[in-house]
Amino acid sequence: MNLTIANRQRTHKIKIRVLREITTVLLAELAGPAASLEINLVSPAQMAKVNQRFLQHEGPTDVITFDYREAGADAPLQGELFICPAVAVAQAREFGTEWRSELVRYVIHGLLHLLGHDDLTPGPRRKMKQVEGRWVRTISRRFALSKL
Repeated sequence: MNLTIANRQRTHKIKIRVLREITTVLLAELAGPAASLEINLVSPAQMAKVNQRFLQHEGPTDVITFDYREAGADAPLQGELFICPAVAVAQAREFGTEWRSELVRYVIHGLLHLLGHDDLTPGPRRKMKQVEGRWVRTISRRFALSKL
């Protein structure tokens, strides 16, 4: 398993060691030992640039996923996530949750996309949200997310 986490933002303190432990568990459970993942924690300005450049959407968003496996290849998971902690803080306020829990949700959400889940239409979106919610609860029971 190959996991790289780069904290490219400075406004929200995140314990990378804890995020690494959480993500390692998720990768082992969901993707297997040959998985390769890079996580970039970025500022709203950096996220807006990635969002505009690759998705032609304006402004920052929560998570953007890049799948680096060749199309149709039955290869191990190989991808990259861009996650914006500032968006996690804003979403947590809106939904009455804790921002660190939102951050973990974004990691899970990105991994689910890399595993083939889709949220573009209502049916698959509902199923993806159910799976996402189960994993957030599982991780919340295994780790003290307040220490993230």
